Amino acid sequence: MVFEGLSSKLQDTFKKLRGKGKLSEKDIKEASREIKIALLEADVNFKVVKDFVKKINDRSMGAEVLESLTPGQQVIKIVNEELTALMGNTPKKLTYSPGGLTSIMLVGLQGAGKTTTAGKLANQIKTDNKKTLLVACDVYRPAAIKQLQVIGEQLKTDVFADLEEKSPVKIAEKAMKFARERFFDVVIFDTAGRLHIDETLMDELLQIKKIVSPKEIILNIDAMTGQEAVNVAEAFNEKIELTGVILTKLDGDTRGGAALSVTSVTGKPILFIGTGEKLTDLEVFYPDRMASRILGMGDVLSLIEKAQANFDEKKAYELQEKIKKQTFTLDDFKDQLKQMRSMGSMKDLMEMIPGAGKKALKGIDIDEKEFDRQEAIINSMTKDERVHPQIINASRRKRIAAGSGTRVQDVNKLLNGFEQSRKMMKQLSGLNNKKHGKFKFPFM
Repeated sequence: MVFEGLSSKLQDTFKKLRGKGKLSEKDIKEASREIKIALLEADVNFKVVKDFVKKINDRSMGAEVLESLTPGQQVIKIVNEELTALMGNTPKKLTYSPGGLTSIMLVGLQGAGKTTTAGKLANQIKTDNKKTLLVACDVYRPAAIKQLQVIGEQLKTDVFADLEEKSPVKIAEKAMKFARERFFDVVIFDTAGRLHIDETLMDELLQIKKIVSPKEIILNIDAMTGQEAVNVAEAFNEKIELTGVILTKLDGDTRGGAALSVTSVTGKPILFIGTGEKLTDLEVFYPDRMASRILGMGDVLSLIEKAQANFDEKKAYELQEKIKKQTFTLDDFKDQLKQMRSMGSMKDLMEMIPGAGKKALKGIDIDEKEFDRQEAIINSMTKDERVHPQIINASRRKRIAAGSGTRVQDVNKLLNGFEQSRKMMKQLSGLNNKKHGKFKFPFM
């Protein structure tokens, strides 16, 4: 879970405040101290922590808290607002040239997943209906060019690569000419990285910058490196002046120090966050939503957007009709499971539900392989059994279990779950029709 330790400690601090009818200066100072420790343990930059806690302390000592009927909630509101401000307040969109070609330089060190991020970024830009060209400027890392070409094939996106040319600067120059001649909208330059920052790397980037006149210079950094990621961001920003940051591997970062420090230290916004290994696992960064998740308030808007992006409304409508006519089958149930999987891991989705923090999820065993087992069980059934599950008797259950490599108990569990889902969905469908007169919800 992202920010796991920080979220847990802050929620413990707020729980103490909620239990008090009135707050004293001593209570606020103690809470500020606990917030400070929690942030430092999360690997947030010391100066950032110092400034942040001072703002919390100053605002909490004012009348809006001390004279409030719900002082604990007021403090939480202040922390939420300051966390949002710390991460940039509002989401920042990519800037495109109003007319003509937009060039984007993707920069960073080796090992942060820059080439994969270039693909993710190209995939993200597709949603803006832009014709995109990926350019392989990393001539130093073995197989970097091939990796980008494979990514381009997966995305059905053009890749410019010159296997004979050894100068990234000349490759960039040729790519710009190629893009203009073929009327591309956006060019993404996957530049070379190094194991550490050096003058040769920066000089090369400055030369490419001069040639391509980028609208965006985006730094790709590994969130799991914590304060080192912030130091890298600061160094790149000083040398080539960044326009934004992409934080990768945020799904594996339990502390969150980079996400909470980088904008404050560099003055540059976090544009996107990497949340997985797939080329679709790049999300717009919303400071307010991330602040809500840190404080255990959930992220319902992101959950809804994930559902809307992954659920086909036409199929959902057809599904509702099947439910109404009682023709909802196990094949339909399998399709629903696949759509749920496309939204991401169940643990990540549950964390977006308000109140579902680390403690709320404690003791809940979220087995991601359950989807595989359920799909295998359904695949082991005959066509008749999927359409008419009521015919599945004891001997059939044994055969299905053996065919799917599962236990009879697993088959029973799936059939019970299917029946419960069918009943619940029928009730929800009827309720929705009464309220809206037509289908509205993609979950059903």
